[in-house]
This record gives sequence, C-alpha cells and structure tokens, in this order.
Amino acid sequence: MSEKVIIIGSGPAGLTAALYAARASLEPLVIEGVEAGGQLMITTEVENYPGFVDGVLGPDLMETFRKQAERFGARYIGDDVSKVELSQPPFKIFAGGQEHSAQAVIVSTGAKAQMLGVAGEQKLIGRGVSTCATCDGAFFRGQQLVVVGGGDSAMEEALFLTRFAEKVTVVHRRDELRASKIMQDRAFANDKIDFVWNSVVEEVVGDQKVEAVRLRNLVDDQLSDMAVGGMFVAIGHIPNTSLFADQLETTPDGYLLTGKGLVADWDPLSPFETRTNVEGVFAAGDCVDHFYRQAITAAGMGCMAAIDAERWLESKGH
Repeated sequence: MSEKVIIIGSGPAGLTAALYAARASLEPLVIEGVEAGGQLMITTEVENYPGFVDGVLGPDLMETFRKQAERFGARYIGDDVSKVELSQPPFKIFAGGQEHSAQAVIVSTGAKAQMLGVAGEQKLIGRGVSTCATCDGAFFRGQQLVVVGGGDSAMEEALFLTRFAEKVTVVHRRDELRASKIMQDRAFANDKIDFVWNSVVEEVVGDQKVEAVRLRNLVDDQLSDMAVGGMFVAIGHIPNTSLFADQLETTPDGYLLTGKGLVADWDPLSPFETRTNVEGVFAAGDCVDHFYRQAITAAGMGCMAAIDAERWLESKGH
C-alpha cells in the first residue's frame, strides 16, 4: 500500500512537516534516520526558540516535536534511507531493507557543519565548541573567543560575536582571507577582532568546557596555546543531499533547489515555494536553506512543505 506522504528526515523541518501533515489526516510516515533529531541533538541549551522562556535542551525540544506529531498520527521508522527512486509517483524509498512507496515526498535531510576533526572538538561540542554564532553567541558575554575560517561566513560569525565577546580572534590557515572585500573591510575595521594567520587548530583543550585552543603555525611548525572560552568553527556546511544526486536539482554546493524556474505553475505572488523540479517532491530546512540555518526557519519551511504537499495531493485526487 502506498503512503500518502513520506517525510525523509527528523529535524525541526521534518517533524514540523509531520505535525502539519498528520493534522491534515495524511498519516505521514517519517523516516527518521539512525541519528534522529538533526543538529539540535548535539545542542545543549536553546534559548532562541519561541515559547521557552528559560531555554530548552536541544534533544528535549526535538522529543517534544516528535511526540506532538505522533499525537496526531505521524509514524516513525528509525532507519537511514539507502536509495530513492523519484522518476514518477508512487515514489520509492528504500530504508532498513524495506521498500516504501508514497504519492508525495518531503525531503528534510538537513545539513551538517564541517568540523576540524581535531582532538577535543567532538567532546566539547555544546560546551564551548559551536558552529553557530547566532545560536550561541549570547552565552559568551565578556569572554575571549576564536573563530576558525576565512570566508564570508567566518567574518559574519566574528562580527556578530563582537556584540558579546571581549575579543574575537580569527584563525586562518592562509595569509589572506577568502571573504569578499566588504566583509574583510568590516572585520579589519572592528577593533575587537584580531587575526592569527598561517595557523590551524591542533587541539581543543578543556575537560568540561573549552579552556584553550592549541595552534600550530604552518610556517615554522611551532605550537602555542591560546586561552579562550569558546571556539566557533566556520568552514562551511555540507547539505545531506547526496542521496538525491541526479534526481533533484541542486546548487553547485549541493543544496536542493525549490521554486522559481523549477515548477511550471510557480506563483510569482508567493514569496515562498517548497516544490522541487520533480512534481510531488518537496524540500524544506537546511538541505535547502544555506542562509539562515535556524531551527525556527527550518520549522517554518517544514510547515510550508506540508501545506504544499497537502494541496498538491488534493489536486491529484488523493
């Protein structure tokens, strides 16, 4: 029996899509993945999600999302999707050795931040190691911070963190930035931002929280420790979209494309669109959005994708 809608992914976008689809009596099947919950599962304190005055733990927030969708009839499979066939509906989704089919699919597979892969980094994620200044900057008031990277994202992170930090040091492996000139000019003009050139982080030092970063100079190979309260990694994100290669259109960086130019009846009056180039397949969250990358924007896109999928299914007589 073919499902009305299958949702691939279980972060804020996927679970919000599940909630809206379930309340529309679509009985969505959510293929969560083995590592269910998305990036918030490695986030300790979330203070910028509306409705939680005192903040909420990332895993607790995702469990609340999950239970709310389940209350209205969402069902879950805790396997990773191994293959999809999206040439025509019913679409085929393979997970856990089983084949599932659906009249509509919502892709909400998210993205993962590129990490440095150095000692201490994984242990201290959420304890001073972060990939999102907008999410975590306010926790570091009056502290010394490090931002790793040299592109526009790194400069944006560094500039944002100067609102809270006493000093922000940008560590870059080259002797010049990759960022656009306007972002470089803003960073250089900010007296709270310093730069350490031709250097990489060798280790994040700390037991329960970040206490220092160990730097290696690539010119003379010398090691040095810099005492900091936090490290922000800003070397890019990788969308989890390889599963859809050659089936769904993407940007050169792999983010799924939706909306204008992809669908024949795109409504120019609508500021949003979650339809992909394959009719009946929708996408939401960080696998689409490389700009905002917030839980609240992902959730909003999940809502839109569910409504778009519901309207599309109704138009097809399902």
